[in-house]
Amino acid sequence: MIQEQIVNYSNVQLNREENIILRNVNLAVNRGDFLYIIGKVGTGKSTLMKSMYAELAIESGSARVFDYELASIKSSLVPFLRRKIGIVFQDFQLLIDRTVEKNLEFVLRATGWKNKRVIKDRINEVLLQVEMQNKTYKMPHELSGGEQQRIVIARALLNSPALILADEPTGNLDPETGSQIVSLLQEISKSGTAVIMSTHNYSIVQAFPGKIMRCENMELISM
Repeated sequence: MIQEQIVNYSNVQLNREENIILRNVNLAVNRGDFLYIIGKVGTGKSTLMKSMYAELAIESGSARVFDYELASIKSSLVPFLRRKIGIVFQDFQLLIDRTVEKNLEFVLRATGWKNKRVIKDRINEVLLQVEMQNKTYKMPHELSGGEQQRIVIARALLNSPALILADEPTGNLDPETGSQIVSLLQEISKSGTAVIMSTHNYSIVQAFPGKIMRCENMELISM
């Protein structure tokens, strides 16, 4: 069976201002893959992820995510690219002035959903998926770090993305809660959504095996 390739980087260079962060990046990710990007802080893990949703420009080489060539993508197409990607941040980035339900509703309305019943049903579906169905009316500050991260994953799932980018999703969590979050992400990948997770927590990588690439000396190395 031919696997559907959703990320393909060939000889890509990524800069921040005048500084080369990564060079000669070659990367292929198929639907349903679970890929760790490991490496020390400051080695380019976040830079690589930001390039995948066109937050950071491709300096040179060919970088394709879905059917979008990132080196030449028009700004008008970037929102359509991002709707196919779920992003999980280390620092949650939930809207602190509204409930869990209103956080998720905000994302759906911002991406074109209009029917109230359909919106409510979709919110219930993703909260059930992350086992947070009883937290609809909670405010973010009423949730633990692990619960907030589950809500962030639910938010990432709203538009049924083919790719989830999880940037240090366990960085602010205790080891047990972090393990639960990685287990959840692996379950999501088994349903056909590719997950790329950056981390410098090697015990997580050992406990939950996946494909591994390392950022080191301005290069991305297969392990």
